[in-house]
Amino acid sequence: MIKLNSLVLYKGQPALVLELIGEKYTIEFCSTTSAKNKKISFDTQRVREKDFTLLLDSETVSKGQLSEMATLNLEPTQGDDIVHPLYELLIEAGLLDPMDFNELMDFKGIEGAIDCWRFYKALEISSYFFRVPGESLKFQPYSVEKLEELRQKNEAKLKEQENRQGFILRLKQKKLSLPEDLQQMQDVEALALGKSDKSKTMKECGFSESPEKAHKLLLDTGVWSICRNPHPSRFDLSIHSSTERLASPPQEERVKLNHVAYAIDNAWSTDPDDAIAFDGEWVWIHVADPASSVLPDSLIDISARNRGATLYLPEDTVRMLAEDSLEDYALGLTKESRALSFKIKLDQDGSILETYVLKTLVNVQRLTYEEADEKKDSEELAPMFQIARRNEERRKKAGAVFINLPEVNISVNNEIVTIQNVTHLESSAVVREFMLLAGEAAAKFAFKNAIPFPFVGQESLAIPKEIPEGLAGQYRLRRCMRSRSVGITPMQHAGLGLGMYSQVTSPLRRYGDLVAHQQLRAFINKSPLLNKDQMLERVAAGDAAAVAATRAERQSRLHWTLVYLLQNKDWQGEAVVLEEKGKQAVCLIPSLGLETILIPSNSFKINDKIIVKSGNINIPALTVNFIPVE
Repeated sequence: MIKLNSLVLYKGQPALVLELIGEKYTIEFCSTTSAKNKKISFDTQRVREKDFTLLLDSETVSKGQLSEMATLNLEPTQGDDIVHPLYELLIEAGLLDPMDFNELMDFKGIEGAIDCWRFYKALEISSYFFRVPGESLKFQPYSVEKLEELRQKNEAKLKEQENRQGFILRLKQKKLSLPEDLQQMQDVEALALGKSDKSKTMKECGFSESPEKAHKLLLDTGVWSICRNPHPSRFDLSIHSSTERLASPPQEERVKLNHVAYAIDNAWSTDPDDAIAFDGEWVWIHVADPASSVLPDSLIDISARNRGATLYLPEDTVRMLAEDSLEDYALGLTKESRALSFKIKLDQDGSILETYVLKTLVNVQRLTYEEADEKKDSEELAPMFQIARRNEERRKKAGAVFINLPEVNISVNNEIVTIQNVTHLESSAVVREFMLLAGEAAAKFAFKNAIPFPFVGQESLAIPKEIPEGLAGQYRLRRCMRSRSVGITPMQHAGLGLGMYSQVTSPLRRYGDLVAHQQLRAFINKSPLLNKDQMLERVAAGDAAAVAATRAERQSRLHWTLVYLLQNKDWQGEAVVLEEKGKQAVCLIPSLGLETILIPSNSFKINDKIIVKSGNINIPALTVNFIPVE
């Protein structure tokens, strides 16, 4: 039986035994303390003997002593001072085995409750002893060798803590020591890149944790330059092109065509994936045929699905399909090109009468838009310009909306940003109309043959009766546009003026087009088709990834526009008023392809032109203020 007023250990705290009732002891222990008022409160608990451990079997421990023990606070160095003489004695005697607390007290010659508790706490926090696992009152001294190892580790830890404190101080002052401090900024970079939603480093500094704040901190400390673009990463997009090289095109029966088709594109294009022709009777749209080797649910197919589309950034092009595959599959890079071709017969008004889908071999000649415009009256190209004009007119009659707002091309070379206005030549409209013909024809072909297919649509538009002239009118038209939708059910595309539509002309750079080709090839080959559920799954996944890519491209373009303004601090440009909002003017800066809000000092009306310069530029927040030049 344990004596009353004995000192025991209960849940790591000192306690007194008050009484025994049946099989349970009543013990008293500290429940709360108030350092400010130096007050201490006690509580009692009825527990079994197994719930506590006897420290000092005595009848002399008082409540006052318990109060003193409950408020005892030893530092590790104080604990070492208390137990070091005992440790030296045990080492000298060669006693390194585990020892009970009472044995150790006997060696130390400790008596009395206060000294007993102080000795227990010293053992607990000392660097000379360790508690035996599973034993609350059994301690063992470290060997000299182990103690030296622990000492070195502790010194290293203290040094690390000291270095960390120095780093945090430098970070608060925005005066890092580079490159030495880069390692400790990794969690800040992870937050800025969207790889994490927290940063221990920023929290330690008392900084708010957000990707924008992390980006600003990286700029302020010189870890990042203004040219670092974090936006693709924030959308969880790879910034490296696919490396899964497509197999060589399979040997299969193809229709060899005699006519020449023209791949018309920008001079800087490196992945031509469509070409057009007219043989006097049939319109031909030839499209690259990577689906001949990219099978559904293959590794390359899944990778393309996760990417959604080729990512076009001002600083780089991140391809959906491997760059090494272009020579085998892009059009016009070899003497003969393998294509999936849409053979279309048109009615007199330009509507589609018949469509065939064929696997072909075709001779493709590449032209830039400028070269095509120069040859638009030639025997080879003039008929296609006429077909395009007729198709555009047909779509206009069906309610198609044509919006012509200035566009710019942003490029980056050695971190120097260049922004150039895009000139829309008539040949670009020809290519557009032929691509729309292919999309319409493919949709009708799939619907007629009950092929599960990715259809693209847009709900009817509410166009105001009165549309202003100039850019203000084009802006108002654009605001009327509704988001497109992608699904497996045919639907009207009001903006294009088409009863049904699908995108099929860019399988090298859009996953939806690649899936459409897989279905068309399966139908031609009389192979099993993906069913509607499988198609819906692929369409949804691919479109979600493609939407993310579009958003990343948009934010990247804005990022590099702001970099351009920082690199050209004397820039001034023309802003055109698109809309009046009280004293504010919604404006477009054509030379930047950027919209902004101004507060002009003078009265203004829509389509007025105001010369502006850039003011406060905030790259992390993607904002810039433009100021009218007086």
